[in-house]
Amino acid sequence: MSNILIVDNEISICMLLRKILRKQGFTVDTALSGSTALRMLKETAYDIIFCDYQLKDKELNGGMLMNSIHKLHPHAAVVIMSAYPNVRVAIRMIKEGAYDYLLKPFSVAAVLALTGKIINDTKYPLKDERPLSLNHNDQYVYGESPVSKELYHQIAMVAPTNYSIIILGETGTGKEAVARLIHLQSKRAHQPFIALDCGSLSDELASSELFGHERGAFTGAATERKGAFELAQGGTLFLDEITNLSYPIQTALLRVIQERVVRKVGSLKEIPVDIRLLAASNENPVVAVARGAFRLDLFYRLNEFSVSVPSLRSRLEDLPLFIATFMRDTAITLGKETGHFSAQALACLRNYSWPGNIRELKNVIRKACLLTTDVPECDITSLPEEIINAYNPVTMAPHRLPATRNHLRIKAGKTALPKIMVTKKPAGDNKTKAAGALHLDRKTLCDKLQLPDTLS
Repeated sequence: MSNILIVDNEISICMLLRKILRKQGFTVDTALSGSTALRMLKETAYDIIFCDYQLKDKELNGGMLMNSIHKLHPHAAVVIMSAYPNVRVAIRMIKEGAYDYLLKPFSVAAVLALTGKIINDTKYPLKDERPLSLNHNDQYVYGESPVSKELYHQIAMVAPTNYSIIILGETGTGKEAVARLIHLQSKRAHQPFIALDCGSLSDELASSELFGHERGAFTGAATERKGAFELAQGGTLFLDEITNLSYPIQTALLRVIQERVVRKVGSLKEIPVDIRLLAASNENPVVAVARGAFRLDLFYRLNEFSVSVPSLRSRLEDLPLFIATFMRDTAITLGKETGHFSAQALACLRNYSWPGNIRELKNVIRKACLLTTDVPECDITSLPEEIINAYNPVTMAPHRLPATRNHLRIKAGKTALPKIMVTKKPAGDNKTKAAGALHLDRKTLCDKLQLPDTLS
């Protein structure tokens, strides 16, 4: 994967860019001064360097550092950053060999689009030949369950086309990961993949994020800005939580899809765009249409094909694979061995309903691995209380359970009979209902009562 160096006086800028680019799988280092960066550059070959023009070094600015970089690493791509728009400086930097001039504050989409452009530029023989959109940290885990295989079959079938697709699924199921897989298997794989969360965008912000704006178009618009449609030019645009867009923005979006041109806020100029559109929603757009929150004609434009991402509880056969993958990734992140889950802990994980799906599972695994120190396995004490409380406690050792009213303690043998019989009586001597009330299966109840399973 490509190595990237961030050189900036402000640690907040370094950390922001580091977070953005690490999520894309890049190896990212940071330096708070030009002199530190030079020492690092003599030891490591970086493919891309984001460098602030105004460095805190007394006799070294971004331009001077760029010249030194080109002597050390002629094929490295240098992006000069600045919070002060200066056309003369920008032109001079590009003439002297800068790949681009990036103004602060910048958007995540702008950074990703620029990095993707560098990777796809044949002038820069980077180590990584994969497109930017392959996110190593969030790379989709291929499950083996029937529902997982059906999902991959649908992706393989529709990805090579240019169809607009609606991706449906509960929160945390991995809808963006599916969108990335579709992009990677499409003819646009080596073009940008731009993802935009529409969940909390106001009308003004949504217009700017989607279509861009001209300088002075509204209060705070100090510079011209490209929108997601322009940034995704030639590639794929993924709009998450699309049913949350307001009606006026939906109308503007419909026009762009129909006409394939965008008009920036504050501009009369129309810009042709060539993108593939993928959209996602937790709520089925048909339901949103029925309640008057989503335009029917926009739904028809987007729904040339739909993909449903299964919930985690419907693919529990894949749970061991997900757990192993997340534990491996967490071990790399923490820089330590994470061991494995105990039998009781695994039983708890299998029994839980996972309302937050894969995202919730990943967070649980990361937390459990962090809490586990100096022991070979993650046991039940490392799991959240709601997961422990949801577990069927028949086979769980009582001393391992937290003392809460939510836990039903049932011991093997005669001591369990009184509680079971109390529950069985109001169930009308129906063992199936009694078992359900106790959160047991029918066979376990029969074993406890020492009754044949053939009885009603």
